[in-house]
Amino acid sequence: MNEYIDPRVNMQAFYDYVWNVDTAVGFGLDIWGRIVGVSRLLKIPGNLETFGFANASIPPDWQPWNQGVWHTGNEVSQSYLLPDDVYRTLILTKALSNIVATTAQAINQLLRNLFPGRGRCYVVDLGGMAMQFTFEFPITPAEYAILTQSGALPHPAGVAYSVVVIPVAAKLFGFSEAGSASQPFDFGVFYVPAGP
Repeated sequence: MNEYIDPRVNMQAFYDYVWNVDTAVGFGLDIWGRIVGVSRLLKIPGNLETFGFANASIPPDWQPWNQGVWHTGNEVSQSYLLPDDVYRTLILTKALSNIVATTAQAINQLLRNLFPGRGRCYVVDLGGMAMQFTFEFPITPAEYAILTQSGALPHPAGVAYSVVVIPVAAKLFGFSEAGSASQPFDFGVFYVPAGP
């Protein structure tokens, strides 16, 4: 009788699938998301190729003549549920952002936690109540949605922020210290990021 009503198996399953954030899955992670205040559901802009001028939109959605269509005013988007592994990383990042001071050092650590091993990413104080998240590697539309919608990365009250992805494959003017992607005079162009 004791073998049939022994609660240890159920308690271990509860611990593994709900209580322990490192091993939680599915609804267990959804509970953790509600606790720290971050949702699994994101709205990703649709891949509508609209006629316009080059800018820093992510994903790049402006196209030249004969390739893009006129903007009709309708915003196309799709809902996206984060998979468990990505959502777990987002939950841990949001949990840390809930308790750290909003300093450049803390935000840089949050960026490193959110994008481990991907490359250089950092925050830049632009002055004038503005800051910029800078990425030296490409990010996906889902990652852009995480940065702009989830609230996982804090910013001081009243401070505007923007996301800039430095194009790695582009032939940008630079010096040898910047690495192999930099080009000399007459071969590379200056990089001018778009505003927020």
